Amino acid sequence: MEYLHTMVRISDVDESLRFYCDGLGLRQLRRIDNEAGRFSLIFLAAPADIARYGPYQGKALAAGLPMLELTWNWDEKGYDGGRNFGHLAYQTDDIYARCAHLQTLGVTINRPPRDGHMAFVRSPDGISIELLQKGEPLPPEEPWASMPNQGTW
Repeated sequence: MEYLHTMVRISDVDESLRFYCDGLGLRQLRRIDNEAGRFSLIFLAAPADIARYGPYQGKALAAGLPMLELTWNWDEKGYDGGRNFGHLAYQTDDIYARCAHLQTLGVTINRPPRDGHMAFVRSPDGISIELLQKGEPLPPEEPWASMPNQGTW
């Protein structure tokens, strides 16, 4: 397992960047604007962390670089009940093996890795955890390929 990032949802990009970048001194590494999904993802990191992981190449974010992902859902009018906190994300060598192991511990796979790339589970306290396959997605495999979502993530 390797820590990737923490995601929080934001309601105002300019105000958030002013706080996180101008105020806290984080640097924007990457921004993805998804017109079809009507959302933006903005990845930030502290300068000292960036320096430890070498120069940012602009294409891929360095694994192990502690990051904050700001998610702006363009049509959202506000969050309640803690929905502004999104999830913790970890990369794993074999997403199928990791999910199977979690199941043996009684963990519900809320969003199965049907695509061989991404799954979501929840901690005992309800914190959403995103699991991502390291490298290329694995070929679709049962029982994951046809497993339905369970609950929310």
